Amino acid sequence: MEPLAETLKRLKRERDEADRRYNDALTELDRALPAPAGISAPPPAIDESQLAALNQSWKTLAAPPPSGPSVRGRFTGFIWRTVAPYFERQLTFNAQLVDHLNRSVAAARAAYAEEERARAQLREAMQRLAEFHGRLMLYLQQITAYIDTRDRDGAGGGLVLNASLSALAENMDKRWESSTVREHRYDARLASLAAAQDEIRAIASVSQQAALSLKRELERLASGAHTTRFESSPPREARTAPKPVAEAGRVPTFHTLDSYKYVGFEDQFRGSRETIRARLESYVPFFTGASDILDVGCGRGEFLELLAGAGVRARGIDVNHEMVEQCRARGLEVTEADAVGYLETLADGSLGGLFAAQVVEHLQPEYLLRFLELAFHKIRPGGRLVLETLNPACWVAFFESYIRDITHAWPLHPDTLKYLVLASGFTRADVEYRSPVPPQDRLQAIAPPRASTSSVDVDLHDLVEAFNANVGKLNARLFTHLDYVVIGAR
Repeated sequence: MEPLAETLKRLKRERDEADRRYNDALTELDRALPAPAGISAPPPAIDESQLAALNQSWKTLAAPPPSGPSVRGRFTGFIWRTVAPYFERQLTFNAQLVDHLNRSVAAARAAYAEEERARAQLREAMQRLAEFHGRLMLYLQQITAYIDTRDRDGAGGGLVLNASLSALAENMDKRWESSTVREHRYDARLASLAAAQDEIRAIASVSQQAALSLKRELERLASGAHTTRFESSPPREARTAPKPVAEAGRVPTFHTLDSYKYVGFEDQFRGSRETIRARLESYVPFFTGASDILDVGCGRGEFLELLAGAGVRARGIDVNHEMVEQCRARGLEVTEADAVGYLETLADGSLGGLFAAQVVEHLQPEYLLRFLELAFHKIRPGGRLVLETLNPACWVAFFESYIRDITHAWPLHPDTLKYLVLASGFTRADVEYRSPVPPQDRLQAIAPPRASTSSVDVDLHDLVEAFNANVGKLNARLFTHLDYVVIGAR
């Protein structure tokens, strides 16, 4: 964006240039205006001094002389008869000439008068044209001052409008501030109410799960079939005796009567069954055409239902008693067992594939190594091992998901889990990242300023570039993907 000082300088340059062009154009117009043309003197008037005399003397032929029988009379008559035609012809010529002169003088007199009137009109028109040219120049010289006056008037109106708008804006700011305060109080009340509702729903869910668990345990007691699967307080000799790897690194479990609490935790924090089904649906193609798939830590059975819908035969295991009961209630083949203990009972090559979503982060390192080794032996050639887990390299995943679950035992970096899969014998292991952090939850870059030659603007541009580069680095390290999956090929 152009600095204000530069904008003012540019506007002044443009105004000066416009004034210069206007003055140049006005000068050229003044030079182009024609000067009043001089009108020549009228020609001399028609000379009519001899016209009256001509009108009086054109009859040159007198009356014919008298003739008689005398020799003189006869001679006079002969002479008259001889010359009379010539005199009559001259008389006719004189009459025609005088008549022509009379007519010509009348026409010349009228033309002279008309010329005098035309000269007078032309003189008046040229005087008016000169007056118009003068007034035009005066108008063009005054128009700039007039426009400036209008600008000042408009600026005054703008000042009045700005003052009114400022007062209105100040009033609106006060109203907005008051409204914002009320809105914040209202939002706080809604948030408090929503939190209370969430707590009530969580308590209700846990209470429901506890009731169902107690009901099933009471039914078992009534039927005499109750057995305690996991001792909450093992005998002293069991606590002091050395444990095998599978027991020492066993998945953390709850007593049967407490397992409903983790079911409620899954419902509240991991997501609904519909949400989990949508997330796991992309893993079904990895097992298309296979059979005997084992879902380790199957939870509420969402992936088992997806595989069944795709025509893939599968079964699941889970250490949570309540989750196993829920899966069995929906007709799914699920066994209550831990991963290592269950895999040790299977024959080598008996599985067409193994799937575990959000499980390996619950395992201690020695237990995880034993689990991967057994998975390699139990999966037949051509089968796949698919392990999904939280991405601890992502700040959001670690601090908002990993440390929230008290059953998480060990965070696994993507490179670490990939190496362990390969070290367990799998010929190939690929890492795919899932669930990217939404763009609105990442650090936001700053729009770069408009390019400018000013040293201040150049420094600001460099500062913004450095800031955005650091934002990109932080996003790449802290706000990437919430989950990742390692796909091992047997």
